[in-house]
Amino acid sequence: MTYLAKPRLHHPELPKNALGYTRRDYEGAISTLCAGCGHDSISAAIIQAFFDLDIAPHRVAKLSGIGCSSKTPTYFLGNSHGFNSVHGRMPSVLTGAALANRDLIYLGVSGDGDSASIGLGQFAHVLRRGVNMVYIVENNGVYGLTKGQFSATADRGSRSKRGAANNDEPIDLVLLALALGATFVARGFSGDKAQLVPLIKAAVMHRGAAFIDVISPCVAFNNHPGSTKSYDYVREHNEAVNRLDFMPEREPIGVEYPDGGTSDVVLHDGGLLRLRKLDAGYDPSDKVQAMSFLEAHRARGEVVTGLLYLHADSDDMHAALQTVDAPLNALSDADLVPGNAALGGVNASLR
Repeated sequence: MTYLAKPRLHHPELPKNALGYTRRDYEGAISTLCAGCGHDSISAAIIQAFFDLDIAPHRVAKLSGIGCSSKTPTYFLGNSHGFNSVHGRMPSVLTGAALANRDLIYLGVSGDGDSASIGLGQFAHVLRRGVNMVYIVENNGVYGLTKGQFSATADRGSRSKRGAANNDEPIDLVLLALALGATFVARGFSGDKAQLVPLIKAAVMHRGAAFIDVISPCVAFNNHPGSTKSYDYVREHNEAVNRLDFMPEREPIGVEYPDGGTSDVVLHDGGLLRLRKLDAGYDPSDKVQAMSFLEAHRARGEVVTGLLYLHADSDDMHAALQTVDAPLNALSDADLVPGNAALGGVNASLR
């Protein structure tokens, strides 16, 4: 028997955040994905991140395309704004929404098929424009809705459930994001919530284009020996460059770590990212090093996770376009049509 609605009542003593909301207030509908799907773990991490950050759900706009991953916004932040676009076109819809209303927090959720194939061009332009958003790709290396064909992110030599080998070179969305100008780039694993939740928190508080590639095994078609995106493979080949804690500005900082083992970065809202370096030589502010590090470990068949690159002083699309502080959808006719005198001044400046 399938239940499509959650009980309306819950225990009155559930823990609450500073807004008085419980974690249940950040949930959505019951998932219809396969039991054990990594995407559900990502949804749980998103719920936990927004609950911990004390962000009211109605301040969030979640957008998606087509695919198993693009179904997942139904399963979290049920009281937020939402738009399910067509295949591969989520970034342009998100860009338009962000231009119209800069006061919302934009969360784009996509998949490796949605972003690395039909939507690759849109993926490129939304990152290079610096749209202020969190872009999460739930990456399983297959087309789950159409029965498990290889996606563009499937590693060369990996095998399908039926034994067929992939002969094409993979598209590494993390390397692309670095090259295209994303100012926050990370990779996580759906099976590592302790790492993923702080990554999402930090991305939400970052100003600019924040991209997180999350390896998310498909239990139906890509969780077998021979797959490089299975639970076992990622756990055995995971090379974490750092672990991080995120402390919002409103919270007192009282955590101590051994000297030389951490790196602190202050974000725009005053929140603090504290990186605990597992690879002592890794510097997340060095883009060139990040790209070289990723390529070197990919050649050894290792999956690098953690915060890979951060530009702490980044700006966003609104700063580049010099838009007004007020949301464009709140401007009046007087703001948008300044009159003949102003138009005459513009024309005169062009003569």
